[in-house]
Order: sequence, then structure tokens, then C-alpha cells
Amino acid sequence: MWLDRPSAPDPHDLMAEVPSFTVESDDLQDGDELGATFVHGSYDGENTSPHLRWSGFPDETQSFAVTCFDPDAPTGSGFWHWVLFNIPASVTELARGASSDRLPAGAIEARNDYGELGYGGAAPPGGDRAHRYVFTVHALGTEALELDSSASPAYVGFNLSANAIARAAIRPTFTAPG
Repeated sequence: MWLDRPSAPDPHDLMAEVPSFTVESDDLQDGDELGATFVHGSYDGENTSPHLRWSGFPDETQSFAVTCFDPDAPTGSGFWHWVLFNIPASVTELARGASSDRLPAGAIEARNDYGELGYGGAAPPGGDRAHRYVFTVHALGTEALELDSSASPAYVGFNLSANAIARAAIRPTFTAPG
């Protein structure tokens, strides 16, 4: 049964260690339950990307990426909810609902594990335990990843790991009804 399986590791525990910086949100807090605004439409949510702002990153940062990953999804490989990269280094905040129509110039959204471009809200199996949603801002030592929106989340993640010079995360949760 899904409730009996062990917790997956935090994805950052499996990445090369890099310095941390600060990420904050007007919408999310570590350990708090996601509100309906950030939940997938399959649970009557609004499927809206949250506000994020970051500071304290290394001076040599050339660009940023933002990801949202659920390591607790019963897939064997987690579930990518948002993959956004090539955010200019001058950008240090994303407004609520930035996904798709309010992105910084030059930023690219890759497909998520729903198979869609942009943010895809939380939608774990009904009755499953709380899932962690790891919203990460990656500070990169390259101005741009030479990828486009057709890149798989795992391939973008590989490139993020190779180019990350620092990262910061917020980890809210969501438990599906049922």
C-alpha cells in the first residue's frame, strides 16, 4: 500500500553540495499545506504558480532556474511539477501566476510530468500521505542552458546539477482528499 512505503529522499540530498541562499514566498512556507490556488485542477485547484523571491546568491550568478519536484510521487522517479530556466540574473522575484504568460524575457518553461508546458499543481493519489513539493531556485554559473522547451525535466535537471553554484528551497506539503 502507498501509505506503507518509506519516504523518498529529499532531492537535494542526492545532488552535489553547493552553498545556499534565501528563497521566500508570500504564498508558501516550509512544511505548510499548499492552498487550493497552487493545486491542480483535477482537485478543483487553480493550478497557479506561487510567488517566489530570492536573495543572498553568489555574485558570480549568471542566471537562475526554478523547479518544483514531488519526491513522494508513487512513480519510482518522483514527479516534476515545474521546470523553468534561463531566468536572467537580474530577476530575483516571480509573481504569483508567472507561469506561461508573465515570465521574464528569455526564460523558458519545459514540459512538466503532466506532459504540459508550465506549472502543474499538486495532485497526489487520493488517500495517500502528505507529499512534499520542493520549490527550488537554482543559481547557475552560466548565462543560459542550451536547451529548449522540449527538453525532458530529467535532462534539464541534469544540466542544472552540472551548472548550479548555489540553491535554495521551500518545501510545502499537500495531502489529497480521500
